[in-house]
Amino acid sequence: MGLRPKILIAEDEGRIANFMVAVLSSNGYDAMVAKTGREAQGMLNAYCPDLVLLDLGLPDMDGMEIVRAAREWTQLPIVVVSARTGERDKVAALDAGADDYITKPFGTQELLARIRTAMRHARPGDAPAVRKVGPLEIDYDKRRVTLDGEDVHLTQNEYKIVSLLGQHAGKVLTYDYILRSIWGPGAHGNNQVLRVHMAHIRRKIGEDPAGPKFIFT
Repeated sequence: MGLRPKILIAEDEGRIANFMVAVLSSNGYDAMVAKTGREAQGMLNAYCPDLVLLDLGLPDMDGMEIVRAAREWTQLPIVVVSARTGERDKVAALDAGADDYITKPFGTQELLARIRTAMRHARPGDAPAVRKVGPLEIDYDKRRVTLDGEDVHLTQNEYKIVSLLGQHAGKVLTYDYILRSIWGPGAHGNNQVLRVHMAHIRRKIGEDPAGPKFIFT
């Protein structure tokens, strides 16, 4: 089994948030809820979710501010879920960087379909669904890494690091680029965090740092 995608729900109306959590949890996702814009921004940086479901009418700020701020450092999928039905609002959200726009009320199947589509489009256009390097295989759709056909049990952040390296196979990535891509701008210069995660990854894939086969420093 692959890792369950992590979804951040930014929604202050408890009934709707609870409904979305129930739907997502029963369909293979891990869901977390932020009730304010500031809380959503903090959780975005702290947990680095795979997708955000964002209500525009949060009590402390307009959701558009969150979209613009997020697009300064990440391309993670953002799906707006809003009661605003006007064309101008939809266009503004999409132009700001949202990947999709769902109007309330919405159906369960529509929500799940929009999430699947947004996550599928988040993978770079030239990236294969599966990346193989000898016995090591990264399945991006299943969010699964295997070695000689056996699952490598990675944490969410470990998987994201391996996934990022696989998407840029053959290229040199700086510490700052990896830190910013995984943990956001707040992790700038904190190389020790990345070193610890890389040590765990190397151990789990049987990598010898002195004679690497998969990850070169």
